[in-house]
Amino acid sequence: MLELEEALAKILSVLPATESESVPLNQAHQRILAERLLAPINIPVFDNSAMDGYAVRAADVQGANVEAPVGLQMRGRVPAGENFAGEVLPGTCVRIFTGSPLPRGADAVIMQEDTRIDPTAPETVLCLDTIKPWENVRLQSEDIKRGIPLGEKGEVITAGRIGLLAAMGLNEVHVGRRPVVGLLATGSELVEAGQPLEPGKIYESNRLMLATLLEQAGVSARIYPLVVDTMADTQAALQKAMDECDVVVTSGGVSVGEMDFIKSAWEQLSGDLQFWKVAIKPGRPFVFGRCRGKYLFGLPGNPVSAFVTFLLLVRPALMQWQGATDVALPVHFGILTEPLSNPGDRRHFMRVIVDAAGKVRSAGAQASHILGSLAAANGLVDVPPKTTFQTGDTVKVLRWE
Repeated sequence: MLELEEALAKILSVLPATESESVPLNQAHQRILAERLLAPINIPVFDNSAMDGYAVRAADVQGANVEAPVGLQMRGRVPAGENFAGEVLPGTCVRIFTGSPLPRGADAVIMQEDTRIDPTAPETVLCLDTIKPWENVRLQSEDIKRGIPLGEKGEVITAGRIGLLAAMGLNEVHVGRRPVVGLLATGSELVEAGQPLEPGKIYESNRLMLATLLEQAGVSARIYPLVVDTMADTQAALQKAMDECDVVVTSGGVSVGEMDFIKSAWEQLSGDLQFWKVAIKPGRPFVFGRCRGKYLFGLPGNPVSAFVTFLLLVRPALMQWQGATDVALPVHFGILTEPLSNPGDRRHFMRVIVDAAGKVRSAGAQASHILGSLAAANGLVDVPPKTTFQTGDTVKVLRWE
């Protein structure tokens, strides 16, 4: 039985080198950058106004106030998307709007709230306040300077980064190829949701749960039909998924019962088993194997065990497959409001709830079949064997959202 870090290191060491592809920017969310990206243009592209008002020379309005306004001659207007052909000369101004290019000669924008029009001279703008040079101006390249890195190889493309890349005029991006992942669930007791539930049967839930976690890891799942507990059915299902996918993730059938066929069926397909069993709770029965360039992750059938082993062992592998440099789960630190105790001899990844104030409490019963506490949880705390974390202790919470 391997320790968690040893098992993960073994998985990561045998995965293939990352392949890459170009995808449209609108399909790039949660993908992994395959190369360093450099800014092709400046942002802002040009000096522009931060608000509606008047482009002025700051020196012209020094000392202006409500009692002693300074009058400027308005020479024209420049809506966003257009350019002013002339120049702001001493004693003049130009009507300007948010995002409008700053006219030549101007070095500030006075807000329209700090001005009024002289009713006896409609072309005269009365400035009611002083202004500093470059006030209310967005300067060219103050956000992004042409040639600086927009993202490094191995980083995740977030929604914010997509906005930045779109502002650069990019319509596609070079990313790591996603593996095609097939999901199988084994068990003659399992029934598809929506079907009548006969005595002794239960509804299958692991595939949809795992498909959601795959999506969060930037990978799409291919869900296969339920597999009954026979060697022939298990072998046929594995063969089909292996033919059509890069990775097969199964739930159930990996323990030592006489109806657990995943390991032996994989070996009959000429696959090898890299290891079986990991010293964690929940999730000790876990299989990792490979066969002719395809990979098997055999998860336990209990839903919490499948959930936890996916997060700790499968997710990092799929992130590395896509080229990610950081494959770890996000971590938050919090303060326990109640003890968490692990009297056993394996590390226990306990389901917890961490609130906005950083207070951490148990999500409920910790047995591996209890879905209620899994649904309530938003984190896991790794409690070592024979250990109790006390109320008030600071703990590291692994997050997955």
